[in-house]
Amino acid sequence: MGIVLGPNRYGKAETRLVQVHRDGETHGLVDFNVSIALSGDLTATHLTGDNSGVLPTDTMKNTVYAFAREHGAGEPEAFALLLARHFVATQPQVQGATVSIESFAWDRLGPHSFRKRGDFTRTTVVSVSETATQVVSGVSGLVLLNSTDSEFHGFVEDGYTTLKPATDRILATAVDARWRHAGDGGDWAVSFQGALDALLAAFVATYSYSLQQTLYAMGSKLLEARPEVAEVRLALPNKHHYPADLSPFGLDNPNEVFIAGDRPYGLIEGSVVRDDAPPATAGWWL
Repeated sequence: MGIVLGPNRYGKAETRLVQVHRDGETHGLVDFNVSIALSGDLTATHLTGDNSGVLPTDTMKNTVYAFAREHGAGEPEAFALLLARHFVATQPQVQGATVSIESFAWDRLGPHSFRKRGDFTRTTVVSVSETATQVVSGVSGLVLLNSTDSEFHGFVEDGYTTLKPATDRILATAVDARWRHAGDGGDWAVSFQGALDALLAAFVATYSYSLQQTLYAMGSKLLEARPEVAEVRLALPNKHHYPADLSPFGLDNPNEVFIAGDRPYGLIEGSVVRDDAPPATAGWWL
């Protein structure tokens, strides 16, 4: 039986970058968490410890900070593309580079004062090879809730089923969404905001009979609104809310007081794709 080296990559994870853009008295603020992974001809270092083809991960970290100074960190997609293309172009032993960025938003309070926004994290994953480029944008931890216009009934029941049908329930979730761009250009800020607006609009407007139905509506709305997007993938945990039993206290509960469940929870995952979308060039999910 032979033993061989399988697929592998290496890189620098979670390089924290904060850049202040000083434009007169009004400043801008960028807050990134950058992770880099390189793949290619790395057999020697694994088998013999020969590091002649290994770019140190410390160099990757330094490149992040240097590029921020030289080129400016603005939209995460543009910065990730800049980094990934640099590593593939300058390192002959590197055949693929993946750069992932979490972008933390800050709300402006004044010309140079900010408050960190905590309702979601913007995400970007860029994969560059010698022949292809793929850009995936997204959000994580986007907490949404509809207090009505949600039902769940008609489901399969067996000997272990205790769940009661619901004709008026709270629907709450923490959205993790990723969308793959058909190309690698465009106004990234406008595209991201438009995609986010479409997700929110679909959640608000959909009368939901299942979280699966809501997932499809959100993905479809994003594709309709953003022609530059080829595919949307979503993971929607069902943040259960259970009506509290107030009868021991002589009180009724007309669907007003709820216990917010933590775990276990239902997890709905799926993708919505254009039927003419170009295929993905690198593996990705959520």
